[in-house]
Amino acid sequence: MTDASSPHRISVIVPVYQGEKTLPALIAELEPLTERTVTPGRRPMVVEEVLLVFDHGPDASARVIRELIAERPWVRGIWLSRNFGQHPATLAGMASSGGEWIVTMDEDGQHDPRDIGGLLDTALDEQASVVYARATNAPPHGMWRNVASKGSKWLIAKALSAENTVQYNSFRLVLGEVGRSVAAYSGSEAYLDVALGWIAGDIATSPVALREEGGRRSGYHLRSLLSHFWRMVLSSGTKGLRIVSILGLLFAVLGLVLVAYLIIVYAFFDPDSEVRGWASTMVVLLFGFGASLFSLGVVAEYVGVNVKTAMGKPPYLIVNDPAAGPLGRAERLPERE
Repeated sequence: MTDASSPHRISVIVPVYQGEKTLPALIAELEPLTERTVTPGRRPMVVEEVLLVFDHGPDASARVIRELIAERPWVRGIWLSRNFGQHPATLAGMASSGGEWIVTMDEDGQHDPRDIGGLLDTALDEQASVVYARATNAPPHGMWRNVASKGSKWLIAKALSAENTVQYNSFRLVLGEVGRSVAAYSGSEAYLDVALGWIAGDIATSPVALREEGGRRSGYHLRSLLSHFWRMVLSSGTKGLRIVSILGLLFAVLGLVLVAYLIIVYAFFDPDSEVRGWASTMVVLLFGFGASLFSLGVVAEYVGVNVKTAMGKPPYLIVNDPAAGPLGRAERLPERE
């Protein structure tokens, strides 16, 4: 049984894509927490390691990570073989962690490390294995992205009955054994927060104030945000397929009603009239074919996810620091005279 006076050991996971300018400041803010401290609720805690997961971004993040590792023994670098994305990078960090608790946070400085104690207090007060940061202010991403994010989460929560969707946030605290278990079995197309919801016990939120991003452009663009949204849809179970089935049933009923209406009108009210309405017929046909193709596309996406899982596509692959291996030996022998 753990001594009540021993600090709660925390591993901090930071996926790194464009952290060249922001990582040093973030690590400096985390440094005081690597010494025993107390939460606002007077509970002892310590950040025993910070794992920087290099996800092959476009800047000099790799160099900064190496410098931070050399300067601070509690900083560790996790090197992925290529760019996998934020969620797989986070899973790779979870799999490599050793703390009783795991905290995930962004590299851009909008998450304040001083809020970690509040997340831990909420977890212990509510006996929750996952705690999401609940922003008390608008995220610093711009109006349209914020509206799209809230709208997509609301839509999935209502349409697919994924009740915890609105709580999803990249600033989260997870029980260590839960996070490492999720990292062990998640497939390549799994959405991290959906996967956490499969096995987590109680899920709670803790209020935090988000800060401005550290003076760099967001790594997300329209295509990646749409991919993010679609992965969340596909990971939310088979309710999407049920919606497709309901859509097909509605169109079948609508077709029968239309046929019955035409037969009744022709047989009882205007038997001498010509059959007209080619324009409306074409609209109905095009709309029906469009709905059918959309339904087939949704089914194909689900099949694709299962094919990738069956083929063993990994969500991430951890390698050694490329600069310390064969790829780092780029020097040439001197030319012979």
